[in-house]
Amino acid sequence: MVPILLVLLLALILFGVGFAVEVLWWIAVAVLVVWLLGFLMRGPTATGGRSRWYRW
Repeated sequence: MVPILLVLLLALILFGVGFAVEVLWWIAVAVLVVWLLGFLMRGPTATGGRSRWYRW
């Protein structure tokens, strides 16, 4: 009985991790798309020099 419960618990943990990883992949893709759009659609700078893709 205990080994069956351990296997079921392991299956639930692995299913949860797999679901979380899948969601994180989609979030990473969305962030990448937003970053690329911001990189491609940046406006000219006020100083007339090269514009930077970051705002540090």
